[in-house]
Amino acid sequence: MIIGVPKEVKVQEDRVSLVPSSVRELVHHGHKVCVEVGAGAGIGIPDHAYEAVGAQLLNTPQEIFTSADLIVKVKEPQSQECKWLRPNQIIFTYLHLAANHALTRLLQTSHCIAIAYETITDAFNRLPLLSPMSEVAGRMAIQAGAHCLEKSQGGRGILLGGVPGVMSANVVVLGGGTAGTEAVRVAIGVGANVTVIDKSPRRLQELDLQFGSQLHTLYATRDAIETQVLNADLVVGTVLVPGEAAPRLVSRAMVAKMRPGSVIVDIAIDQGGCFETSRPTTHAQPTYIEEGVVHYCVTNMPGAVARTATFALNNVTLPFVLALAEQGCKKALLDNPHFLNGLNVCKGKITCAAVAKSMNEPYTVPTQALEEK
Repeated sequence: MIIGVPKEVKVQEDRVSLVPSSVRELVHHGHKVCVEVGAGAGIGIPDHAYEAVGAQLLNTPQEIFTSADLIVKVKEPQSQECKWLRPNQIIFTYLHLAANHALTRLLQTSHCIAIAYETITDAFNRLPLLSPMSEVAGRMAIQAGAHCLEKSQGGRGILLGGVPGVMSANVVVLGGGTAGTEAVRVAIGVGANVTVIDKSPRRLQELDLQFGSQLHTLYATRDAIETQVLNADLVVGTVLVPGEAAPRLVSRAMVAKMRPGSVIVDIAIDQGGCFETSRPTTHAQPTYIEEGVVHYCVTNMPGAVARTATFALNNVTLPFVLALAEQGCKKALLDNPHFLNGLNVCKGKITCAAVAKSMNEPYTVPTQALEEK
C-alpha cells in the first residue's frame, strides 16, 4: 500500500503523523511511504531522516494526496485538503466530526473512507488513540490555567499553590477520565486545592483510592457543579462522550457569576466545548475574556508540545496503520470490531451513530457501508 504523510496545515500545528521509526517499520513490511518535504521540520525531524529509512519525499501536499491509498494525518483535513480526497481513499486522523458539520459534508462528498482516531475503542471500552493526547492536554491544562491566572493575562493574580500563610487556589476539574486525571495529578503536584466532579461513582472511588485526602471528589449534579464552579479560581472541562458533541455543563449564567479574573480551560473544545461561553481559539491567540472570566479554548492543545505529542501518538497509531496497510481497509476493520468503531464516514455515508445524531442525518451500519461498491 502507498501511505501518504502530508505536512499539517492547521494553524501552529507542528505534529507529524509518522516519525522515521514508524516509516521504517512500514517500509520493512513492504509498503511505500511518501512524506511531504518539511513534514517533520516543526519538531526537529529533517527530511534526510525520512529518506534514510526509505521514504520518498514529495514537494507538495497535492502530490501526497494524489499518490497515496492511505493518508495518515494528525488533525482533521482542512477544506483545501478535502478537495484532493477521492473515492475509496482512506484517511486516518483525528476528525471530531460531531462539532464540525461542514467537514462531515466534505468527507461525504469525496466518497472517501474516513477513520477517526478518537472513536476507536479497546476491549475495555477505552479510547486508546485519544488517550495519549488526553494525557498531554490534561497536564497542559494546569500550566495553561496557571499562566492565565497571572494578572498580566487578565487573571486574578493568584499562584495555584499559594505560599506559606496564603491560601492555595481552588481548582475544579469536570470529568475524571484520562484528561481529568492528569489535570488532577498536576494540580495536586503544584499544591492547589483540587476537586473533581464526575457522574460515575466507580470512577470517583478509583480517584479517591489513587489520590486520597489530597483530592475532593463529588458526584455530578447541577447543584454540585454550580457550587464548585462559582467558588473556583480555575475550572478545567474535560468531559467527553465518544463521537458526540460535548455536553454543556456550565451555562453562561454560571460563568457570569464566577469571580472576575477566574479562568476556564476547555479541553473538550474539539467536540464543541462543555462551557456555553466556549469558542475555539488558537495557540497564536489562545485566550479571550467573556463575562469577566479568562477562557483558554485552544483546539489542538498538544500541538504546543508537538515533539512529545508526536512520539506519544505514533506509539498508539502505528499498529493500526500497519493493519490497514497489511490487510486492506475492509478486512482490517471487519476483523476488529474496536477498530471498526473508528469508521465515521464511508463512501458518502455517515457510519458513526453519534455523528449522524449530531447532524440529524441517516446512520448507516459500518459493515453495510464497507460492503457497498
